[in-house]
Amino acid sequence: MPSFLSSKSGGVSKIAARDAVSRCSLGDLVVIDVREGAEVAATGKAAGALHVPLAALRMRCDPSSPECLAELSCDRPVALYCASGGRSHMAGQMLAGMGYREVYNIGGLGDWISAGGAVAR
Repeated sequence: MPSFLSSKSGGVSKIAARDAVSRCSLGDLVVIDVREGAEVAATGKAAGALHVPLAALRMRCDPSSPECLAELSCDRPVALYCASGGRSHMAGQMLAGMGYREVYNIGGLGDWISAGGAVAR
């Protein structure tokens, strides 16, 4: 098993934040912030991350939706985060159910920052 995979639950694997930061910087991973807009406004978001609140996930990430973001594809690896990892895990399960093949949970924004990930405000 690759070092960045520690466990898989409901189609969602945990990814070490440092691996997510590295893969995102290489363009090998789409990062999605599933927190509410007020949280993002207060703290910023991971640099390069898409902001898709959990409530809008089906509309903005479902490949069958006309509102699906162009940056997303079921064949492209996706990693999600929220404040602590709970909402991002639920979002990851939803994406796996929509057919995304490689879905990871980073945990929280703090994990991203602790791993040296930049924040956009």
